Amino acid sequence: MDIIAKLAEELKIRKQQAEAAVKLIDEGNTIPFISRYRKEATGALNDEVLRDLHERLLYLRNLEEKKEQVLSSIEEQGKLTEELKQQILSAETLVAVEDLYRPYRPKRRTRATIAKEKGLEPLANIILLQMTEKPLEIEAETFLDSEKGVDSVEDAIAGAMDILAESISDEADYRTYIREQTMRAGKITSTAKDPEKESVYEMYYEFEEVLAKLAGHRILALNRGEEEKILTVKMEAPTEQILQYLEKKTISRENPHTTAVLKSVVEDSYKRLIAPAIEREIRNELTERAQDGAIRVFGKNLEQLLMQPPIAGKVVLGWDPAFRTGCKLAVVDSTGKVLDTTVIYPTAPQNKVEESKAVLKKLIQKYNVSLISVGNGTASRESEMIIVDLLKEISVPVQYVIVNEAGASVYSASKLATEEFPNFDVGQRSAASIARRLQDPLAELVKIDPKSIGVGQYQHDMNQKKLSDALGGVVEDCVNKVGVDLNTASASLLEYISGITKNIAKNIVAYREANGRFLTRAQLLKVAKLGPKAYEQCAGFMRIMDGENPLDGTSVHPESYEATLKLLDKLGYQPEEIREGKLGGISKKISDYKKLAKELEIGEITLQDIVKELEKPARDPREDMPKPILRSDVLEMKDLTPGMVLKGTVRNVIDFGAFVDIGVHQDGLVHISQMTERYIKHPLEAVSVGDIVEVKVMSVDLQKKRIQLTMKL
Repeated sequence: MDIIAKLAEELKIRKQQAEAAVKLIDEGNTIPFISRYRKEATGALNDEVLRDLHERLLYLRNLEEKKEQVLSSIEEQGKLTEELKQQILSAETLVAVEDLYRPYRPKRRTRATIAKEKGLEPLANIILLQMTEKPLEIEAETFLDSEKGVDSVEDAIAGAMDILAESISDEADYRTYIREQTMRAGKITSTAKDPEKESVYEMYYEFEEVLAKLAGHRILALNRGEEEKILTVKMEAPTEQILQYLEKKTISRENPHTTAVLKSVVEDSYKRLIAPAIEREIRNELTERAQDGAIRVFGKNLEQLLMQPPIAGKVVLGWDPAFRTGCKLAVVDSTGKVLDTTVIYPTAPQNKVEESKAVLKKLIQKYNVSLISVGNGTASRESEMIIVDLLKEISVPVQYVIVNEAGASVYSASKLATEEFPNFDVGQRSAASIARRLQDPLAELVKIDPKSIGVGQYQHDMNQKKLSDALGGVVEDCVNKVGVDLNTASASLLEYISGITKNIAKNIVAYREANGRFLTRAQLLKVAKLGPKAYEQCAGFMRIMDGENPLDGTSVHPESYEATLKLLDKLGYQPEEIREGKLGGISKKISDYKKLAKELEIGEITLQDIVKELEKPARDPREDMPKPILRSDVLEMKDLTPGMVLKGTVRNVIDFGAFVDIGVHQDGLVHISQMTERYIKHPLEAVSVGDIVEVKVMSVDLQKKRIQLTMKL
């Protein structure tokens, strides 16, 4: 297989682009580096396409390796024909290769292998070829052998039938047809083990759907319901059609002595050997496809969450709400430094509301707090009401935001949090994290395992390695898109930078602590274990503000410094003017990019990127994202009435809709059918996590705590 051509065809890119990308990956370059600094080579393929290419490259190489192993194994057995070789070489999936290898794979002892050991293969051939003109019982008599355990005619015929059943089940073409037919016309059903029992799976208590139309989230829900022993899930194949096909392939003519036996063999082969295996394969394939879809949605949600704009320049009070153990507070200054921590008990059972308000007023006055960041967990609703009352009693303008606190408890109990805040307990660390994730969501959320951030669906049912790899890639892309300040970034943030490992990230922080601020990017080469290749990969994503070289504060790569300085000289600018932001109109001075790029001996796309960067040095791409909604009043669920129009923040996007925070503690659901007037296949076509949307209340169920919303206004 020509892997490069296959990649180009699948990803709808040019063959040269695929070839260049594969070469760069094989040379040890990271996806963010290739995407940002090797656009000339790849024709500006973005990180999403490059990650898909990398994933498919690994699969196709694995496929080619499997083919070689299979060919070698069959050749050793002396059974490799030219036709079989070509079939294996042209197979496009691992399943197809496995099907072709099945008859030759070393088997454990089966009923068929035992029958072959008893010398019954010739009788099986007589039946299959329908060569006999006399009753089978007479043919079978010649195979009786008490020493081999063939004591009766019935034993002989049964053994021959076992050989034929296995032979039919090993036929690759048959399995391919059966798999396709089952996927096309088969269906999945589920019933409740206990129909009286209430559960979240009630809609699946009497469920039936065609496999071809089964949505990913339904597959995952059925799997989980089955795993939790609430549902009985079955797959129903078009059995009659499949048996007719197998009979047509197996029975070449009507023979009164063999036809009935062959029909029985076909039925046994399908029901005993083929159907259970195909059911397992199809359910595994459906699950894998559903998981891949869910991982993609999780990744997209995570990207939107990480890329939410930071709220800069504010002193924030982080509030980790709770009942019995009290609400933990942490005051964090505009740089993220924790100034103060305390615990208040305004919620049940203590209900010390007035005492708590007094503490809050002192903190707000002492540290000029202008924003309160409240976690959305237990006691969040009660905390919010106390905050709203407090804001009415003070004269200074303070607002609050409800933030998704998913993962805060995971972080606060982690080794990293212990190192960062050795003198704090878990509650204080959690409150600090809740404050900081409002100030700079990306810098704070990278400290938490992406799976714990709470913007996924069925994440615990996923292939954990695949999920970790995909989400790690999302975090890596986000961190590198934004870039980091080399002199303030934590090791947790640095380790996601292109070319930087966990150990190197720690070494960078250690070097900074021992030698003071980095003054140039080139100093990175003095960091332990950070060699020329790692430097090439990471340098462009590291920023040094107020360093010796103004270009170190931009995303211009050091390999392009010489060309950039020539460009500035040619256009009459000084490097220092980059820092002063005086290059806003530089693009207007360039009439012919192609000619200028040739003069500077760089690529045209690279030149365009350099110019864009010089005009807006170290521009944060998060500026374009919607800002969080700052609140100063509270709305309760009982206040909601159908028809009410509100603004809300999209908290999570799933296959069948999106959950929107409208400020009543309980997120409302906008079903996919209520998102747009036009037809959409997936909610991500209409909304993303972090979007600010206008919604109308359709219905409110106070008992079940369910809010139905619509975006069709």
